[in-house]
Amino acid sequence: MTVREEYDFSNARKNPYAMKKKQISINIDVSTIEYFKALSSQNGIPYQLLINSYLKECADSHKTLSLHWD
Repeated sequence: MTVREEYDFSNARKNPYAMKKKQISINIDVSTIEYFKALSSQNGIPYQLLINSYLKECADSHKTLSLHWD
């Protein structure tokens, strides 16, 4: 492998397979976080990845929300 002083990236292309994510701040109940952390340790998946996967599945399947106020 050749180590160069400088590299030319002028003709570089973005990776079309790279996942696009955006960091946000969100308020989640402590009990909900604890639930996903426990679930993640059972499955060996980081809890943030688990939460993202669940939300992505909901979005991909166009899951609708049904709220019932007591």
